[in-house]
Amino acid sequence: MISSLDPGAQAFLTGLNQIQQRAQKAQNQLTTGRKLNTVSDAPSEIADLWQTQSNLDRVQQVDSNLGRVQTEVNTGESVLSNAVTLIERAQTLGAQGASDIVDANTRQDLANELGSVLQQLVSTANTTVEGRYIFSGDSDQTAPYSIDMTQTYPVSTYQGSPSTRVIQGPDGSTFAIAQTAQQIFDSNNAQQNVFVSINSLRQALLNNDSTGINSALADVMSAGKYLNQQLAFYGTVQDRVASSLSFGQNYETQLKSQLSQVQDADEAEAITEMTQAQTQLQAALVSRAQFPRTSLFDFLA
Repeated sequence: MISSLDPGAQAFLTGLNQIQQRAQKAQNQLTTGRKLNTVSDAPSEIADLWQTQSNLDRVQQVDSNLGRVQTEVNTGESVLSNAVTLIERAQTLGAQGASDIVDANTRQDLANELGSVLQQLVSTANTTVEGRYIFSGDSDQTAPYSIDMTQTYPVSTYQGSPSTRVIQGPDGSTFAIAQTAQQIFDSNNAQQNVFVSINSLRQALLNNDSTGINSALADVMSAGKYLNQQLAFYGTVQDRVASSLSFGQNYETQLKSQLSQVQDADEAEAITEMTQAQTQLQAALVSRAQFPRTSLFDFLA
């Protein structure tokens, strides 16, 4: 298509369009607060911008996941600390019952108190966080244990499943965040089994069996050491989660800074650019209005 405009008019319109584009770009920056609003604003920087935004989205999701896990792990560590205190109480009761000066009635009372300790430990194993049984492995909607003190061995079999849960840190590494109640309280090794050892001590006290009391007490002490090891696992995970959160939050701040440098508008600069564009636009229109106008009649006169 052949333009009917003379070269001067064409140049004027091209310049006018450029000035208007500059003004619109400055206006967009002031409206959105961003320097980059379209791909054409800075084509060479878009790929890096998208990658940085993707990294930020990933880190924010990881931090969110870690925050939820931190609540669970902190709860686990706290209730296991209480469980250690309970098994220490069981050791004290067992030591009292092992004394030669106590009678059968006293041992009956000690056994009853041990029953209460056992019930509290089962309750600990059934701890929930946000509706999840945190020691039930991957079957977190099922209570790991039930207890019926009318039975000789009152604790049920483990009702959960193995735990395969891991969490990813912001550096991409993963680590396990939980153990099951079976691992913690119900080891296959009888000398490490918290439930079995305490119930054996309870039964020996009920039976007024001095030999059985001493044997069971040794197992309770061994189970106590084992329980402390499980507590140490949660302490280690606590540290790992806290360290990952700190790293992630620092990384998130760094990524936000990078994004800000690339895409955030300089308000003062945008105002200056818009003012200059408006001034130039006004000057261009005034200048164009002063151009001489000629027509075919001017040449025929």
